[in-house]
Parts: sequence; structure tokens; C-alpha cells
Amino acid sequence: MDRIAVLIPCFNEEQTIEKVVTDFRRELPDAVIYVYDNNSTDRSAKLAARAGAVVRHEYQQGKGNVVRRMFQEVEAECYLMVDGDDTYPAKHASRMVQEVLSLQADMVVGDRLSSTYFTENKRAFHNSGNLLVRSCINWLFHSHVKDIMTGYRAFSYRFVKTFPVLSRSFEIETEMTIHAVRNNLAIRTVPVEYRDRPAGSVSKLNTYRDGIRVLGTIGRLFGCYRPLACFTAVAVLLLAAAGVGMVPVLKTYLATGLVPQFPTLIVCCFLGTAALISFFTGLQLENIQQKNRRDFEMELHGAMREERRLRRAEDEVMG
Repeated sequence: MDRIAVLIPCFNEEQTIEKVVTDFRRELPDAVIYVYDNNSTDRSAKLAARAGAVVRHEYQQGKGNVVRRMFQEVEAECYLMVDGDDTYPAKHASRMVQEVLSLQADMVVGDRLSSTYFTENKRAFHNSGNLLVRSCINWLFHSHVKDIMTGYRAFSYRFVKTFPVLSRSFEIETEMTIHAVRNNLAIRTVPVEYRDRPAGSVSKLNTYRDGIRVLGTIGRLFGCYRPLACFTAVAVLLLAAAGVGMVPVLKTYLATGLVPQFPTLIVCCFLGTAALISFFTGLQLENIQQKNRRDFEMELHGAMREERRLRRAEDEVMG
């Protein structure tokens, strides 16, 4: 079991990967650096190995798939994840690691948005997109996370081994954040400088396609983690639509005692019924979610016991 593992997902980063590995080896000399190559067609894997990294491969395309593989295979007391594009300086790594090892943080967020991101980032709509995603999550989940989409994070063993990776692509950071918030895991923030990619280095994130995926992930996880709030909101909208439709029907009925808009009345009744179904569905799912929360707490206990077992086994081998 490693004490510190640096995890670097990599896809066609030959221009920067060697420098990233070298910088983090210098900053964290006792760490094991893993580069997970995701079907690169350039020399990324070869250059990473030359710089001293342990190179492994994930053949299913997508950052989420790479993170799943990394979290399954690597055993460590502290995990530091960073992109291979040299946009995050290694000088913050020691502090982020200590937040996990000394202060019992489960996830440490490398916060770009409180630092240089808005001046360094040159891609259209990324600034406003980051603010939109942050606002949505903090509002829907009652949290105060400073940077949702950052790829610079540190994790505890128990976070990594109890995090169910469902995302396949760049929405993985959003999923991590919501998972930590809703399961009351310890989140800490470290402001980090952000620098734009060097000339010639190309981002793999598609602004529109991946942006839609991120927003879809927020909606899906809102329904999953806060079902009562989600389905109550749907019920309110359905009731409001039914109420608006009923106004002319009631007006006519009160004036004449007749209901000539009978189809409208039927539609409104259906909308009202759907609203009730939505609300009670939310109640049922909320009870299921509460049970899932209790089960997750037991998973955390199991992960902590496993971590202690691995430490004892390593101590016995070393002793």
C-alpha cells in the first residue's frame, strides 16, 4: 500500500506529460506516480515512463473510465489526482496531501476559480460555464464548494474505495463533488494557480457536448440524492399548470352553472393526479435514499477497517 499515490489520467499529452511527472516527483519524492494512458496515439506513455512514472492503460475511452480504473487498482493512504496538461502547478501538492493525511479530509479541492482561472483561461464560455455549474450545485445541494470542475484534487482511502464511478467522461468531477456533499464527507479547499495550456497543446473537453453532459449529471444526481425536493418541484409545476387551466373552467361554471370546456377539465384533473403521484413518489424515494445513506455509512466503516488492515500488513512486512 502506497502512502501517497499521484494519479494522472492522460490522453495525447506528449507535450506536457514528462514535465508534469518530473514536477510532482520533485514536490512529492516519496509518492508513487501513476500515469493512466487512455489510448494515446502519440508518445505520452513512453515519455511518462522515461520520467519515472508507473504507466498503466485504460482502453475504454473517457476520463470517467480512467478514474474508475485508477480507483480500483491503486491502494494508497492518500491519492492526489491531477491532469497531465501542466495547467496545475505542483507546488500545492504537499499542502493538499497534508490536508488528507493530517487533517482527515476526504476530498481536497484545488480551487482555481478563487485564483487565476478567469484571467488565464482563453476558451469561450468556460468561465461562465464554471460559474453556472458551481451555482447550480451549491443551490440544489445546499453546499459551498468553490470549484466544481477542477481536475486537481486529493482524496482519502475511504473516499476512493466507496465512490461509485458512474460517469464516463468529463462529468466525473461533478459526480465526485455531489457524492462528497450529499454523504457528509469532509471537504477542504486549497486555492491553486491555474495556467492555460501551452501553445500547441489541445484540450480534450468539448465545450457544448460535455457542458450538456455535466448539466445532465447535475439533474440526474439531484433526483437521486434529493428525490423529495426534485419530485415536489415537479408536483408544484403540475399543480400550477392544472390551476391555470382550471381558472376559465371555474369562471364559466360560477357564471352559468355549466362546464362547456369539458376536455380542459379532464386535462386539469389528470395534471392534479400526476402532481399527487409525483409527490408521493418523492416520499418513497426519499425513504430509499435514507436507507442508502445508512448503508453508505457502513461501507465507510468497512473501508476504514480495510485501510487499517493493509497498514498492519505493510508494517509486518517492513518490520
